Amino acid sequence: MSERRITMADVARKAGVSSTTASFALAGRTDMRISDAARARVLEAAEELGYRPNVTARSLRTKSTQTIGLVSDRITTTPFAGDVIRGAMEAARERDNLLFITEAGGDSDAESSLVHALLDRQVDALIYASMFTRYVTPPKELFGRRVVLLNCLAPGFAAPSVVPDEVEAGRDAARALLAAGHTEGIWAIGGHQALPATPEGIIAGNERMRGLEEVLREGGARLEGVVECDWGTPDGHREVSALLAQGHRPRALVCLNDRLSFGAYQALGEAGLSVPGDVSVISFDDQDIASVLRPALTTVRLPHYQLGRLAVELTLRSGPLEAVVHRVPMPLQERASVGAPATG
Repeated sequence: MSERRITMADVARKAGVSSTTASFALAGRTDMRISDAARARVLEAAEELGYRPNVTARSLRTKSTQTIGLVSDRITTTPFAGDVIRGAMEAARERDNLLFITEAGGDSDAESSLVHALLDRQVDALIYASMFTRYVTPPKELFGRRVVLLNCLAPGFAAPSVVPDEVEAGRDAARALLAAGHTEGIWAIGGHQALPATPEGIIAGNERMRGLEEVLREGGARLEGVVECDWGTPDGHREVSALLAQGHRPRALVCLNDRLSFGAYQALGEAGLSVPGDVSVISFDDQDIASVLRPALTTVRLPHYQLGRLAVELTLRSGPLEAVVHRVPMPLQERASVGAPATG
């Protein structure tokens, strides 16, 4: 037989006060005429008895379940973005909220079913999340609800979006090259978007390139060329090998993600070129392997933890949510792959 649940009445009885007084004391109410001594007795009794509030009863009074639902495409099964979940969970826990995490795997029917299931559990708010920054059409069940879009954009949908600041990331990559003295022989590998166009590339590629070209231009430099290709390691190896075979001698490579950089390292090594002695390499994302490459890769980090955390913090703000785009900074991880331009 399960142990009987300790009630508010038990706490009040042990503290020698009314149930109303015990309720106000445990709620932290300071606008009621409760003596410090009575308040202390209530808190001490609650601790001794191991009292825990009845969440269901409290939700009926406050009209809040202190729960948030998160529906993602495939974040939960992708280690690369696990910090999104960690940031969201920690922000929820700090405010005594519970986070329900679900995944639809890109299936629109499953997505709608999951949203219905979360609404049936009377969550206070929902987070609609994407593994890669992309444009989305939220399920109709989310319209009119308290919603935050995480790592995605939905023009015309009345909800705030939380996305990485990819334009500023491109600017920071350009600044790092200019600071090292690079003004010529700069090539971008990966181009404006992954080919064929994928959710990973279409926004990130365009915005990273926009920021990169803007700052290079302001610094009196320019890209010598842009190689449009998909964003995998074999693509980086193939395209940089082809570039070298055609007689080009880049002094710096801007790879649109770390996987391209891994392939570029291989191609440069096979050609007898060193990083950064002969060719500097800078990238984006900061995957785990970036810091253990030799030389360690200078890259602009995707702020996964901060994205998840901010999404939850927005849902917990009082008042209506404004349909604005919150851009989270992507910090530059300066390591050893960028150096002064090779001479000769």
